[in-house]
Amino acid sequence: MMLAITNAKIYDGTDKVIESGTLLIKDGKFDRILESAHNIPNDYRVIDAHGKVVTPGLIDVHTHLGVHEEGIGKEGHDFNETSSPITPEVRAIDGINPQEAGFADARKAGVTTVQIMPGSANVIGGEMVTLKTVGNVVDEMIIREPSGMKAATGENPKRFHGEKGRMPITRMGVAAKLREELIKAQNYLQGESKERKLGLENLVKVLKKEIPLRVHAHRADDIATVLRIKREFDINLTIEHCTEGHQIADFIAKHDVRVSVGPTMSTKSKIELADKGWHTILALVNAGVPVSITTDHPVVGIEYLITSAIHAVKNGLSEQQALQAITLNAAKHLGVEDRVGSIESGKDADFVIWDGDPFDQRSSVLQTFIDGNVVYDNKMNE
Repeated sequence: MMLAITNAKIYDGTDKVIESGTLLIKDGKFDRILESAHNIPNDYRVIDAHGKVVTPGLIDVHTHLGVHEEGIGKEGHDFNETSSPITPEVRAIDGINPQEAGFADARKAGVTTVQIMPGSANVIGGEMVTLKTVGNVVDEMIIREPSGMKAATGENPKRFHGEKGRMPITRMGVAAKLREELIKAQNYLQGESKERKLGLENLVKVLKKEIPLRVHAHRADDIATVLRIKREFDINLTIEHCTEGHQIADFIAKHDVRVSVGPTMSTKSKIELADKGWHTILALVNAGVPVSITTDHPVVGIEYLITSAIHAVKNGLSEQQALQAITLNAAKHLGVEDRVGSIESGKDADFVIWDGDPFDQRSSVLQTFIDGNVVYDNKMNE
């Protein structure tokens, strides 16, 4: 299918803004952006987007879509395998229900790519997956699988397992369990075991830098512990939440890590969130740390991803910085920037048509496209 979106204000996700351009899509990929509506080939279907805005499809790097189903209760809670504090053998992909209502909410809000992961009850929680937000079979929605290994520090693993009388009970115990399992994986990689062990096989992917360790860390001291472990084991990792990251932003910047910040729109529901605020994102960006914004859906509904970006702008981020935090920087966080995150030739044609400025909270999504196909339509007049 060939499609031309004409007369649109186009934010391409790389800092470029075309005031009135024409976007050409061919066979599910972005072809090119023209400065005018002239010279469109005859076999292209034309959508006149005069007065409208086009952005790349939005990306949420940290969600529990489909594994923490909305409106169901306990039966829809498939995100924490709390039978053990160490569960690297589990995979989020095996718990995702693609029919869950959150996927439709995502498409309606212009969110076209998400990373789905286990929860933060365990020191090591399992593998995660990055996929598109449309489809009936998860295997056909995948962009990258696995896209990381979940780990968690702080109060969550202490509470879930310490209250059951087993390690970890303290922050020291959390770090020790993580180190212990990584050492087991090192020994496994060196061939010290003849028996296949799924959890260690999955952790070997981290040691070989095939996937990053993505670590839930709110407090500054937990973030420092995570970076200490990164140095000790020479692994790639991302910091998830990074709530007190502003307190040690320059230190984080020395470690070549990407961070996701959020869900900043949520309440300060526990002691680790006492210093939560929009100042975190600005401080990290100013220190040169690559930042993505997340809702941590369903902690904050995924439909509020753009609202989170708007609040970041209200608190000092530029619109282009905020847009990249939910498009191109987010794609880089996930290691899928070759396919999504910006409107560039050859990338997947995932984009959104807005009825006005996306940073005006009164604006709405008119159409969401994935791979050049309409996946949400708010009855836009062509």
